[in-house]
Amino acid sequence: MSEKTVEHESAAESVGVATSNEQLIAMLVERARSEGMQLTGAGGLLQQLTKRVLESALEGEITDHLGYDKHDPVGKNSGNSRNGTRAKTVLTDVGPVEVEVPRDVEGSFEPQIVKKRQRRLTGVDEMVLSLSAKGLTHGEISSHLAEIYGAEVSKQTISTITDQVMEGMTEWSNRPLARVYPVLFVDAINVKIRDGKVANRPVYVVMAVTSEGTRDILGIWAGDGGEGAKYWLQVFTELKNRGLDDVLMLVCDGLKGLPDAVETVWPRTIVQTCVVHLLRNSFRYAARQDWDKIAKALKPVYTAPNESAAAERFGEFQDAWGKKYPAIIKLWESAWAEFVPFLSFDVEIRTVICSTNAIESVNARIRKAVRARGHFPTEAAALKCIYLALMSLDPTGKGCKRWTMRWKAPLNAFQIAFKGRLTPANN
Repeated sequence: MSEKTVEHESAAESVGVATSNEQLIAMLVERARSEGMQLTGAGGLLQQLTKRVLESALEGEITDHLGYDKHDPVGKNSGNSRNGTRAKTVLTDVGPVEVEVPRDVEGSFEPQIVKKRQRRLTGVDEMVLSLSAKGLTHGEISSHLAEIYGAEVSKQTISTITDQVMEGMTEWSNRPLARVYPVLFVDAINVKIRDGKVANRPVYVVMAVTSEGTRDILGIWAGDGGEGAKYWLQVFTELKNRGLDDVLMLVCDGLKGLPDAVETVWPRTIVQTCVVHLLRNSFRYAARQDWDKIAKALKPVYTAPNESAAAERFGEFQDAWGKKYPAIIKLWESAWAEFVPFLSFDVEIRTVICSTNAIESVNARIRKAVRARGHFPTEAAALKCIYLALMSLDPTGKGCKRWTMRWKAPLNAFQIAFKGRLTPANN
């Protein structure tokens, strides 16, 4: 038989299968229409189609396992044969579906499409993880599945599903990093954890700006609120052990002991106080009706062309507001040493390190997920929730593309200011 003949027969067979499938679907749709059957829900058309697809796949699997088709005389005295079926209900993304799973005499058949002891198809697990990442509690997810799909899924089962991400979280937390990053942002989110009693605990997020201009979350760490140089030395040493040898600038919000730890791990890194956080903390000491005036008065300080001009503008601010809000003056004076490095760079670099839009949007997503839970029984539960929220960020990739498009000018500025430490040859 020629190759062309085989190809024609194969094509004809494929067309026949496609036609048969289309006819089957058409028959089911027509039956559903005539009998008033619903598309979704218990006994609906989609459930029946899912049942047929799963049972057909299972039949194909046992045929491959035994080596002969159902009712084929070849299987007689073959040493193993079919041994009926057993009913099993699996939860799918169209609701619970009862399928007949074939068995063999030897009990050696291991189905793959619906594995032994498997009660949920992958789509359901993905749905639960997606809903959890969006901030729904386990009780809300259970109610959602019951209302939309008529499926009873306990809160314990949902917890078991979300626990599956812990292995992926461990792998993510230990993944290799780039050799150099232009900027690291370190920020904290407070979560309530029940450890004997419910108390606020900080979870620290470290986000990097990559050499390509994208944003990348490098990891999350839980603290107890009393972190010092030893704690931060452990965090930064972990990042260095994952391959991060150089950081040009690290932006944070006056975290105690952090500058000393940075100097130990990355001696050439400039530690910069987050200007946005500095402004926000200033407003805490001022009456709301003065916020706009204070913001306007402080703008000449952080937009000054150099440190000398900034000190002069701050002196003017102190004369105008020092008596009414001495705490604001003390705040800026305490942060001045970590604030002034910002002033020695041009506008391109200032834009990158001053704008915290990226990390603020990350924190907003985390806070939404955290608030929905109220409090967590353990530190691990809090980290799992935050990890799920992080994994759901920017699903379309538009945010990443937007940052990349703005990166060329800052990249050139970083290359010049930091004497080529970002060059590919050094990476």
